[in-house]
Amino acid sequence: MPELPEVETVARDLRRLLLPEGGGPGPVVTGARVAWPGTLRDGDPPTFALGVAGRRVERIGRRGKQLIIDLDGGAFLTVHLKMTGQLFVVPASMPRDPYERLALALDDGRELRFRDIRKFGRVGLYGADDDPFDGVGPEPLDPRFTIRQFRQRVRHRRARLKPLLVDQAFIAGVGNIYADEALWRSRLHPLRTAATLRPHDERALYRNVREILAEAVDRRGSSIDDYTAPDGDGEMQERLDVYQRTGQPCRRCGRPIRRIVIGIRATHFCSFCQRLPAGDRPGAAKLLSTMTPRPGGAATGRRGRRWVDLDGEGSLGRTSDEAVKARERTARTKAAAAARRAQARAGTGIEATAGKGQGAGHEPATADGHPGAEPSA
Repeated sequence: MPELPEVETVARDLRRLLLPEGGGPGPVVTGARVAWPGTLRDGDPPTFALGVAGRRVERIGRRGKQLIIDLDGGAFLTVHLKMTGQLFVVPASMPRDPYERLALALDDGRELRFRDIRKFGRVGLYGADDDPFDGVGPEPLDPRFTIRQFRQRVRHRRARLKPLLVDQAFIAGVGNIYADEALWRSRLHPLRTAATLRPHDERALYRNVREILAEAVDRRGSSIDDYTAPDGDGEMQERLDVYQRTGQPCRRCGRPIRRIVIGIRATHFCSFCQRLPAGDRPGAAKLLSTMTPRPGGAATGRRGRRWVDLDGEGSLGRTSDEAVKARERTARTKAAAAARRAQARAGTGIEATAGKGQGAGHEPATADGHPGAEPSA
């Protein structure tokens, strides 16, 4: 699911495409086409179409993992991309994609189209008095979110660190990818409880959450699976240290990256660099017993060439044929995801590499002034 950096990238791309360069309002929405009513939060296409028709796009921003499109008259749209949601701005004459779920017609002859293969994404229409973000935590890149505030929030929690970081009520916008990366950078085990953190641990986690998110925004997010932005893919996936690197050598110690599932979330870490305190081990024993690659045997704890030679998909203990099949299966999965992104761009008439990296990191990560929303990153 796209996280803060990916949604921020989409917001920046849409601002460039829909709003005047020197500032000011954008095009007027002249109508809406809802191909799948389930995309709407209230499931009522006629009411939605009436609610957006005649309204001008004024601002485009983000809150947590959701896109915000402010319209005149105090109304605003929220777009939650979920797993496979994608947004494109295209000429109205462009043939419709079979996975298009919703489209907004604009008075300049273009359309804003929402494409979503798996139908998990949601679009909501709200009024000025509505607050769909009630209960969402602070924005981690907001300058007002200080280390002191972070410590106050952490010290009132007893949860394990990975579930805590992805809890949107604790902090907004952090998901599976960047929680794993921030914990690895901070040398903190994902199953460690927040109550065991010392002041230097809190400081490291605060700093690394902010740094990994800022770096990912600068690199247009991680184009893993189906994520792509209106102006092209991101490149942060090339810089990830642990996420989806099961069995590959840790970049610090050379030991294999491990994988466990916490709740429904795959979690990646180095069991050597990210030590679990003794007090947390009994409660984590059951989850750790599912760890892959499994520790044990003569190879456990060895450093050097053995880990470097892994095929990168957790092949420890497999036969040569099984390792080859695993690599081929991984390659097919990645190729299929890339093909889906290319198909989306072919259907919208946009080149897959168009705008890749354009403007990344040069636009200030500030709010778009939506009432009740903290500054976006």
